[in-house]
Amino acid sequence: MSHPLFDISGRTALVTGSSRGIGLALARGLAEAGCTVVLNGRDTSRLAKAAAEIEGTGTVHTAAFDVTDGPSVAAGIAEVEERVGPLDILVNNAGMQLRAPLLEFADADWHRILNTNLTSAFLVGREAARRMTDRGHGKIVNICSLQSEVVRPGIAPYAATKGALKMLTKGMCADWGPHGVQVNGLGPGYIETELTGPLVDDPEFSAWVRRRTPAGRWGRTEDLVGGVLFLASPAADFVSGQILYVDGGMTSVL
Repeated sequence: MSHPLFDISGRTALVTGSSRGIGLALARGLAEAGCTVVLNGRDTSRLAKAAAEIEGTGTVHTAAFDVTDGPSVAAGIAEVEERVGPLDILVNNAGMQLRAPLLEFADADWHRILNTNLTSAFLVGREAARRMTDRGHGKIVNICSLQSEVVRPGIAPYAATKGALKMLTKGMCADWGPHGVQVNGLGPGYIETELTGPLVDDPEFSAWVRRRTPAGRWGRTEDLVGGVLFLASPAADFVSGQILYVDGGMTSVL
């Protein structure tokens, strides 16, 4: 018998960027916990495929809209609430990585990574919170990163977006906390996904990750589910503005 503090059955959750990888794993975890889950992305066929993958676990819907475009987000959130119901939980997971030395990083790429990793969380968070604050309750989880704290060469713009997302999380907490909305961040370490596949397959890099991580391994997407379930549950009603790092201990050691 699970503790009632962790019961989120019957809640409605939207997970952005959830057609694969971390987003899909988090959506699956929320569905397994009894939530009605809305998957978001831009590619309708990929979304349909993702929904089919996790349909057996619970009630799953899809909503295709561009999280980097203000009017699309406003229309998308309004449509989701009308079709599926009021959102109790938002997971801002949409993100991307572009690796290049900072001296060679193109202007267009800077704006693209900023829009995808940071602006999207502001736009979707604002629209969801507009409704959550009116209702007096809600949970927002922003997917930050190990790179919200530390950085390696070649990923400065990514780290800049994730560091800013950490502070946006705290700012959202300050603004929306008085209205019953808790906003926290989840900071994954090095996790095996489609996107990190080339790094996992690089023997030198993989050895470095295992050596640097007290847990001695790469993270798996399912390692992140418990943290999201906690932050989305009544157990976290007095937890806000925090970043929970799920990194096998990497941020704690030299």
